[in-house]
Amino acid sequence: MIFTRTGNSFEVKIEANSSDTTEYEHDDKPRTNIHTKRSLKDHKSTNDGEKQYRCTVCDKRFTRKQYLTVHSRRHTGEHLYSCSQCEKSFSSPSGLHGHKNIHTGKYKCTECGKCFKSSNALAVHMRSHSGQKPFECTVCSKRFTLASNLVSHSRIHSGEKPYKCHMCDKAFSVSGHLNAHMRVHTGEKPYKCHMCDKAFSQSGHLNNHMRVHTGEKPYKCSLCNKSFSMSCNLQTHMRGVHSNRRPYQCPYCGKMFKTNREVRIHVRVHTGAKPHSCRHCSERFVWLVQLKRHLLESHNEGTWLTCHICQKKFIHSGHFKTHILRHEGVKPYVCSECPKRFYTSSNLKRHQLVHSDIRGFGCGLCAKSFKYKQYVVIHFKRCASRLGFSDM
Repeated sequence: MIFTRTGNSFEVKIEANSSDTTEYEHDDKPRTNIHTKRSLKDHKSTNDGEKQYRCTVCDKRFTRKQYLTVHSRRHTGEHLYSCSQCEKSFSSPSGLHGHKNIHTGKYKCTECGKCFKSSNALAVHMRSHSGQKPFECTVCSKRFTLASNLVSHSRIHSGEKPYKCHMCDKAFSVSGHLNAHMRVHTGEKPYKCHMCDKAFSQSGHLNNHMRVHTGEKPYKCSLCNKSFSMSCNLQTHMRGVHSNRRPYQCPYCGKMFKTNREVRIHVRVHTGAKPHSCRHCSERFVWLVQLKRHLLESHNEGTWLTCHICQKKFIHSGHFKTHILRHEGVKPYVCSECPKRFYTSSNLKRHQLVHSDIRGFGCGLCAKSFKYKQYVVIHFKRCASRLGFSDM
């Protein structure tokens, strides 16, 4: 290899008859032409893995200045490259190029018809249909579809939060979470719906919102054919309706739950925690639905959901939908073990205990467990009295 200098520029030449063949194992690998000192410096820093260009907002580092320039547009909201077929704009030419593939349908899912910007994005998406999760956490055995998701998850165990907000004390384990958080301070909502002018701080929220207009529900349950607009809703449905596994236990009463979130909400019954506070007065509430009712009744904030048949009013949309189903006589929840049908998923869950050996309610004072809540309540009082806990 020969470096030739002409003024301030460098040129790299590789001699065809050079005897030094061990330095380049692949003869067909494209070589980089370097014409300036800056090009040489950038080329060397890329090969060495050195990241000398730092973002002053989120501390992310880059090997090249142009990468930092493109990245900084995420914080400023600057989008120079616009799509001619829709209103979307991008901070880099490569972002626009990948987006155009969505319009052309170059990378299209054969299962749900969704289009993607690259073959890699399509390959990752296909895992949502197959359920494939090739990346496993060595600490808790949780599995992920993406290696990057595993890296982010591992920080839960290590407690590492390398991405810090320069405007408040919050820190994040994922750079994307910091980017989204920054919009709390700026109020920026760059993702606008072209059908109703509603704006969102994250592109994923806009994508989910668009399905309100299109009615698209690409995620189908393989057991009951119910469809969902988001994959997370399908996963919740699978755990809540079709799975009997309850790996999470309440530390106070021993009740078993399907998700960690259900445990966190349930323990408020024991701790008396009231995380939902009114912005108008000092009132606090255990449940979000209680806060919504308070805002409607005391401060005239919000909208009642009114039944067009009997004029009954509701706060919770789920309760409203169930009420309408009762008028229509529709029972969409079918037991997989017998022909019985139900208005709500909670009623179906309660019924499924008849067919199951699961005892989801445990006594916190002894090892006895029960299928139904009312039985463990009766037992708990007797057990407490027998053990001398008269104040329980």
